[in-house]
Amino acid sequence: MKVAIIISIFVLTPFIIITIFRKYQIAKNIGTVIMAYTVGILFSFLFAYTDFFSAGEATSFKKITDMLMNVSVLIAIPLMLFSSDFKLWAKALPKTLIALITGIIAVLIAVVVSFFMFKDSGIEEYSKVAGMMAGFYNGGSMNFFAVSKGLNVDETRMIITLTSEMIIVFPFLIFLTAGGYKLFRWLLPFKDKAMVVDKTDPKDPVLNDIENYGGMLTKKVFPKTMLGFLLSLGFVIVGAGLSFLITGGLNELVIILTITTLAIIASFNTKIRSLPRTFELGMFFILIFSIIVASQFNLVTFVGEALQIFLFVLAITLITIVLHLIFCRIFKIPGDLYSVAIVGMLCSPPFIPPIVAAMGNRKVLISGITIGLVGYAIGTYIGVGMYYLLNMF
Repeated sequence: MKVAIIISIFVLTPFIIITIFRKYQIAKNIGTVIMAYTVGILFSFLFAYTDFFSAGEATSFKKITDMLMNVSVLIAIPLMLFSSDFKLWAKALPKTLIALITGIIAVLIAVVVSFFMFKDSGIEEYSKVAGMMAGFYNGGSMNFFAVSKGLNVDETRMIITLTSEMIIVFPFLIFLTAGGYKLFRWLLPFKDKAMVVDKTDPKDPVLNDIENYGGMLTKKVFPKTMLGFLLSLGFVIVGAGLSFLITGGLNELVIILTITTLAIIASFNTKIRSLPRTFELGMFFILIFSIIVASQFNLVTFVGEALQIFLFVLAITLITIVLHLIFCRIFKIPGDLYSVAIVGMLCSPPFIPPIVAAMGNRKVLISGITIGLVGYAIGTYIGVGMYYLLNMF
């Protein structure tokens, strides 16, 4: 009975999070993923420090949550990619492409340098942690989860890595929205006519176009969104079938790379790309995944290693921010473009609108979102590739 109740809470809580997100600006600034993660952490303390489940219930709970995590992330990936117009990448302004490419290079250098800095720190699955961070800092939480599942990373280690990233990056986001972007305008005082600061209303619907959950359950929208869900489910089945053909079993890495590739190809079809609210439905499944994975956090188990992982993630973050800033200075990238680019790299597109609204410069919105969307597309490949590269050392 306890297992059924907790599983129901895990599945229904995203509805509450989405409702709060839609009603309160502070929730929009925090983000749905962080709220879901917080809820999961609260449950983790309940499970870790009380005898909440009996031995039999704990086993059953583990099996069900593992299945939910696997299914959620696999269905979410195509849904979140369907609405992405990757043609924007080709049409983007030259400086946007430079900001994107230099950002990717900065992340890769930061991961490699930090890897050798902490090589003897005693972190288990070290190259996998590095791969997760390479995926995360190219495409956000979706790629982080995809890489972690594909590489079969220990769940507690995964959540410690995610916790470290949130602890480090969240204050940076607060700093930017509170006026920190002015520092980057001062450090990068370059002008671009296409990105001139334009006073806008923070409530402009364009700024809130990402994670727009309005009207999802209406008769006009819901059936079309479900078509996207069925297509995503079909890609998962294809990925599973291909996995059986290649490996003789269910290999998560094969499945994830397959569905990512199929989803990117599908996004070039106008009808599929125009299916409403597929990104938001994908986020719903990511929220379920986030709550469950955070609920399995047990700091006591890896207390010594957790500090090393935190320092490792901190090193990657700081090196990425500084290197990207230096590159943007060399290539004369405007400060506002750098701000949205670094957020797109370190976080994901849903975090771009609050930053743009704070800066009052809507003209960098598409640039930031484009960088984040390209990150969605390539993050998993980069994360997995980084793992195999570093694993040789």
